[in-house]
Parts: sequence; structure tokens; C-alpha cells
Amino acid sequence: MKRTAVPEVFIGTDLVEVDRVRSSIEKSGDRFLDRIFTKTEQKYCRSKANPDIHFAGRFAAKEAVIKALKSAGVKHPIPFSSIDIQPSESGEPIVVLEGDWEGKCKGSISHTDKHAIASAIFILK
Repeated sequence: MKRTAVPEVFIGTDLVEVDRVRSSIEKSGDRFLDRIFTKTEQKYCRSKANPDIHFAGRFAAKEAVIKALKSAGVKHPIPFSSIDIQPSESGEPIVVLEGDWEGKCKGSISHTDKHAIASAIFILK
């Protein structure tokens, strides 16, 4: 039986208080939003009945992606704006990384009125 090489997998997780993100938005407004979120993410979150929980979810997702990439050995800074968490038709978050990466990243987001949690898996090619 021929063995298939198993890809290396790196995991990141983050938990965010929705009030903390809400406070940053109220305090710094567009300056905070533009530093952290892409225009596509901002449009998506603002289209929701409670945008703050969606901003918090995407913030947690970006942190989880950064943690997964760092655990894979990435040494350089990873700007939040280089990570785009896009919605799919089914609701699954799609992680789009700016730049040339030697792998792919998948993510998951959940939230309540008070907390958002996200996990990311980076799979080396």
C-alpha cells in the first residue's frame, strides 16, 4: 500500500469580546475600521442587523489566521488588512491572504451577543 504524504497543519484560535470591538469602533471610527478590515468586510458587516458581532467575528478570524501562520514559522509582521475574510454563499468564511503563501488557510467563526470566537487552519502545500 502506497503512503500519501500528510501535509503539515497549523492551528490558530482567538476569542474576542464584542464590546471591546464596539468600543474601538466608537472611539476611532473609520481609522480603526480601515486599519483592520477591508472595504469588502466593512460592507458585509454593515449589512447585518448587528454589525458589531460580525466585526468582532472577523477580528477574531484575522487573529486566528495570524496565529496559524506564525505557528507555521512566518517571522515577518502580518497586517490585518492583508487578510480578507469573505462570506461564501453557504455562510462559510473564506480566507483570502494577500501575497504568495506556500499553503492555504481555512477558517470558522461563531459569535454570541457578547463574544466572537474563530479558528483557522493553515495547510502547507
